[in-house]
Amino acid sequence: MTPLAVAAAVIVGPDGRILISRRHDHLHQGGLWEFPGGKQEPGEDARQALRRELHEELGIEVLQARPLIRVLHDYDDHRVLLDVWRVEAFSGTPQGREGQPLVWVTPEELGQYDFPAANRPILRAARLPDRYLITPEPGPDLDAFLGQLEAALARGIRLLQLRAKALSPDAYARLAARVVPLARVQGARVLLSGPAELVRELGAAGLHLSSAALRTCQGRPLPEEYWLCASCHDGAELARAVRLGADCVLLSPVQATASHPGVTPLGWSAFQALSDSCPLPVYALGGLGPADLATAWQHGAQGIAAIRGLWEA
Repeated sequence: MTPLAVAAAVIVGPDGRILISRRHDHLHQGGLWEFPGGKQEPGEDARQALRRELHEELGIEVLQARPLIRVLHDYDDHRVLLDVWRVEAFSGTPQGREGQPLVWVTPEELGQYDFPAANRPILRAARLPDRYLITPEPGPDLDAFLGQLEAALARGIRLLQLRAKALSPDAYARLAARVVPLARVQGARVLLSGPAELVRELGAAGLHLSSAALRTCQGRPLPEEYWLCASCHDGAELARAVRLGADCVLLSPVQATASHPGVTPLGWSAFQALSDSCPLPVYALGGLGPADLATAWQHGAQGIAAIRGLWEA
């Protein structure tokens, strides 16, 4: 079955709120909320369809947009391919030109609205940043480590995994107890790599599963109000993360890295093929830094994940 190609927009206002609209009751999925957009016409690419639809529906002109996520979804009677873009600059004032109600909501408020099932990956992508910091081993000077972390947060890091394999469980818990409130002050989420119980105890945002932990995990270790991310290297691991109910994944290695010199990198083409097959936001990991963000977006990534590339100024 050839999917219906649809271009949709996560429109972000100057204050960070996101515009959503309510579908008319007589339409398919009527009464539910959605991200503005519509089907591609013959001869249009996704960007062209997006510009036309947003002008027709809302009366705005797109000035700045980038790819966010592509979602293939099967309904009972048809299949849709949602090509979703993040629109960060536009001219004009959005109006429901087709009589549809509009509302601006914060990313955190999106969960209070009912969306079609196909929009669930978009809801995750809309709430996640484009950079995912993996902390390096903290070493013996924890104050220096925390100072570097504060500097990374000041540079705009809003999602991080506290990774400290060399620490004992007790030492890791003590460090996490300092990191979580430090990040919270800056509005950043911390995913722990320790036990799920520690996430609850410290009020962290969620849990990150290594690929080894992913392979042995038999069920989602935390309720859905917590974030769950997993490290993946191939299609089988991506599929397992989806079945487990993960919210996002890291896919690696995209490029060669000094830490894994004997591992053959995926390259961007293979990364995109795997990312397109996964209905989750996918971070590209492996030899990347902020300069690679545009390339990552063009190949279907939510953004980049990195240790050195995001830790060092």
